Amino acid sequence: MKKLVAMLLSLMMLLVCVGAYAEAPEGYPEIKAGVDFGGAQIYIYDYWTASADRVAEPTDEQQAQYDYRDWLEATYNCKITQIQKGDWASNVTELINFTTAPDGTLCLFILPPDFVGTPMGNDLFAAWDTDLIDLSADKWNSATVNFMTKGGKVYGVATGNSEPRQCLYFNKRVLEEAGIDWNKIYDMQAEGTWTWEAFEAMLQQINNDTNNDGVLDIYGMTGNNSDLYMMGVVSNGGEFFKFNDAGDLEIAVGSDAALEGLQWAKDVWNNYGYQQPADGNWDYFKEAWKQGFCGFYMYQTYGGFNDNSEMADMADEWGCVAFPIGPKGETYVNITSDNVTVIPNVYDAETTAKLAYIYDLWSNATPGYDDEFGWIGNKYNFTDERAVDETYAMLREPEHCVANATLYIGSINDVLGAPLLWKLGGSTPAELVEAATPAWQALCDAFNGK
Repeated sequence: MKKLVAMLLSLMMLLVCVGAYAEAPEGYPEIKAGVDFGGAQIYIYDYWTASADRVAEPTDEQQAQYDYRDWLEATYNCKITQIQKGDWASNVTELINFTTAPDGTLCLFILPPDFVGTPMGNDLFAAWDTDLIDLSADKWNSATVNFMTKGGKVYGVATGNSEPRQCLYFNKRVLEEAGIDWNKIYDMQAEGTWTWEAFEAMLQQINNDTNNDGVLDIYGMTGNNSDLYMMGVVSNGGEFFKFNDAGDLEIAVGSDAALEGLQWAKDVWNNYGYQQPADGNWDYFKEAWKQGFCGFYMYQTYGGFNDNSEMADMADEWGCVAFPIGPKGETYVNITSDNVTVIPNVYDAETTAKLAYIYDLWSNATPGYDDEFGWIGNKYNFTDERAVDETYAMLREPEHCVANATLYIGSINDVLGAPLLWKLGGSTPAELVEAATPAWQALCDAFNGK
């Protein structure tokens, strides 16, 4: 009897597969004929999924996702498992080890953008350019696709909009006491008039020596000055590194726009910034901001918008706007840092194309649950609606996201920190760029295979 039941179940599954190949359920993607993995196991190696087990009592949305992925596996004759391989820093080592000694496993890796440079420069990623997927579709993160494009080919992808990064927080009480209507900042942002000039005028208005002892008691701003310097460059339309027409990575921070951005940011910091005390830690600015004697705060969005954020116990109310536009800039921007999905360069072209295709389907939004406002979560609990609806929402959009090509040749701290960002107080930007150029050029040459 048990054998008969098993045979019947097998027959039913066969019929499901046949039916699946014949026609996709409503709301599911169309079936691509000829894609068959022959029952193979496929791994998506990330750096955070400790267990691939399904929850015992799923929500309706979770069950809908399970149903969709079951259909996907049955239709294309495979088993897909997303699971942690290495941690944040070591997953790239796992990929390098795999490409050095591939064992036949079908897999993709998800890496932080900080670690893609070495394997990309050594051709360890396969190109995603295939007729099976459309990388110009809205589901793909265009900033990441552009970042992972070399020589006209795409070597890594991300889905969905970017998580906003750099932004300017403001303390509503401090601004009001300085005679500034903080709603005006949101209005200027919406009008496109939130510029360096407007920002600096407010910083000057906020600076205040309340007891006339020659020492400021209220400062225009505080925060991470490295973020400030980098945003000075990109908000003015500048770059640190870029690909030239020949497809080679080259130094770009010597441009007029980049040098102007660095000099302006340095001046703003020196004139209006509450800086590190002699006995202060490197992250002194986090506590200083919460104490409520600075008008603006240069930091990243996770400091305020996330659960258990560093600003969760801040007494004063805060708002948030994009970094202002420089005179050579075109729009508000932030520097993205999205995870990158890559395919090891160990498979033939057909297998690579099939892996790209199955990941395209696997990473789709759950059919019937494509919630365009799901990113909001409980962000309204932290700040005002305009910070969420106008600033955060805008900075997620592709036209406001730029990638930092510095990551091709190393970390921000190693490549930019020691030779440039951390030395701006004592030298001009042009002097520092000139001094760092030989080392940077050597890194670019290594990446370019020269």
